[in-house]
Amino acid sequence: MTAETPPAPSDPAALDALKRIKAAEAEWDERLRTARRASTEALERRRAEAEAAEKAVAAEAETERARAVESARSSADAEARRIAADGEKAARGATSDEGKRPQDMEKKVLAAVLGSLGPD
Repeated sequence: MTAETPPAPSDPAALDALKRIKAAEAEWDERLRTARRASTEALERRRAEAEAAEKAVAAEAETERARAVESARSSADAEARRIAADGEKAARGATSDEGKRPQDMEKKVLAAVLGSLGPD
C-alpha cells in the first residue's frame, strides 16, 4: 500500500481546493448559525405562546371558580332562608295551644288505639 503525499502548498490546484474547502466551511458555519438562531427564536415564540395560553387558562379557571362559588353561595342562602322559614313556622306552631288540648287530639288518639275497629 502506497501512501499518497499531500500536494505541496505551492501547487495552484491544491490552493484552489483549500479555498473551496474553506468557502464551504464558511458557508456551512453561516447556515448553522442561521438555523440555530431560527430555532432559538422559534423556541422563544413557543414558550411565550405557552405562557400566554397558561395565563388565559388560569384566568378562565378563576372566572369559572368564582361563578361556582357564587352559585353555591346563592343556593346556600336560599336553603338557609327556607330552613329559617320552616323554623319560624314550627316555632309559631309550638307556641300556640291549638291542637294540643286533649279534646283536639281525641280523633287521633281513638284512631291510634282502636285502629281498624274504630268508626270511620
